[in-house]
Parts: sequence; structure tokens; C-alpha cells
Amino acid sequence: MPQAEQITDSVTYHGEGAVWHDGWGGLRFVDMLAGDVLSLDEASGSVRRLHVDSPVAALLRPRTSGGFVVATERAFAAYDAHDRREWVTPDLWDGPVRFNEGGVDPQGRLLAGQMAYDQSPGVAAMWRLNPDRTAERLFGGLTVSNGLGFSADGTRAYFTDTETGRIDVFDVAEDGELRDRRPFVSVPEDAGHPDGLCVDVEDGVWTALHGGAAVRRYDADGTLSEVIEVGARQVTSCALGGPHGTTLFITTSREGLEPHEEPVAGALFRAEAGVPGVPIRTVDA
Repeated sequence: MPQAEQITDSVTYHGEGAVWHDGWGGLRFVDMLAGDVLSLDEASGSVRRLHVDSPVAALLRPRTSGGFVVATERAFAAYDAHDRREWVTPDLWDGPVRFNEGGVDPQGRLLAGQMAYDQSPGVAAMWRLNPDRTAERLFGGLTVSNGLGFSADGTRAYFTDTETGRIDVFDVAEDGELRDRRPFVSVPEDAGHPDGLCVDVEDGVWTALHGGAAVRRYDADGTLSEVIEVGARQVTSCALGGPHGTTLFITTSREGLEPHEEPVAGALFRAEAGVPGVPIRTVDA
């Protein structure tokens, strides 16, 4: 099986949310519990950190107007092209539940799923940030919201609630609403737990396997077509990018590990995917 290459030191405690955007000049990801947004200098393997004054979700996306929007613990915050915060919504709820992961729909709206800190079943929900900067709750019954990505033509959305051990698929209606959720693939328990995901231009779905030390690709029909091994067990997210869009960037975590365990955990990895990703969609807010 192909082996991912380690390209940074262990730079995060809980690395997450990798996303490539040419307008940023490359890759950004988060050190979630530290509340930091990281920018990669791919040539040197160094990272630049921006602290956002809150634990930050695994959800960071470019804005159409420049800069980025990030989901924090219980709110959305927008930064300009100079990394200065422009606005933040009020906290959207109280209690031990935080944003976790999501994506941008074809209408330019940011969708963000939740999880409870204790991973209580069914208490999490999916939220949406609209272009007028209002936020609304879409649906509940979730446990650990993770990867969310849209097909190249925008007609399907792939979503992982890690507790289910599956990647599900929705149809996307003309108004952008998600309809008819159904299983896409089930990941064998001994392979790890599906976490973050990204989608390529052939509608292949790449999923990070937390506890599985790998990223898997499933074809559009759900057939397993690729397994890339990663030198750390807790694989958390993946993103396609690079000069040709075919480099798979992979984040890892060292959450819960002792200092002497897995020295490379928390590092960033990369591998050649051979197929470009769906171009990143930007947030209209």
C-alpha cells in the first residue's frame, strides 16, 4: 500500500480541518483544542499560527470576499485577508456541545455539524451560516459530526457521523437543502473510525480513519479503490490540493497519548492521489 510522507514535525496536539485554497497560497489546518489556525510553508515544513480566542472546530473555509470563516466552539467568526477578525456571531447555544466539522454547499453557505464533549448519542445537530450572517439549525439526531463534502456537480453531499461507522450520502435539492440521507459505505470496525473527508473530481470519497493509521478512497459506487498508510494512528482529516490539485494532505492527532508515544502523532503528512480534488467552495458571508 502507498505510504504517506511526513512533512512537518509534530506541530499539533489535535490537528484537524485541512483545506487547500490557492488564494491563501496553500494549505491551512487547525490545532483544534489550542484554538489555533495553522498555515503551512510547504517548502520549509514550518507553520504559522493564528490564535482565534476559542477552541476552534475542524472547519475553516475561505470567504468569497477574501479571508476566511471559522467555526469556533459555539459560533462563527470571519477574518479578512490580513487575518484580522471582522465579525463573530453570538454563541448559538449553551452547554457542553461544540462545533466539529462541515463544508460549504453549492450556494456558498457554510454547514457545520456539532458533537458533545462527552460524545452523548443523538444530541448534536447540523447548522448553517447564511450569506446574511444568520445561523440556523437544520436537523438533529447526530453524535459526532465529521466529514462533509459535495460532489463535483453539487447534486450529492457525503457526510460522516463517526458513531455510525459509515459515510452517508444526501441528495442536494435545487434550493440546496439536503434530502434522502442513506448509507454510502460502511467502514469495517477494525479499519478505524471514519473522520474527515474530501471529494475528488471523479466523485471518489477520501476518508481519514481515526485509529486506523490510514486514508481510504471509495469510488462513486462505494467500491474501495485506494488505501494510503499514515505513520500515526489517529488520522483526522484529509484535503486535496497542491499545484495540480492531486496532493493529499493529511492531519493527525496526539490527543490522549503520553509524551513518549508515537512521536510523529500531530504531524502533517502528504501523498500523491493521482486525481484532483473538487475545487474548494468559498463562503458568501
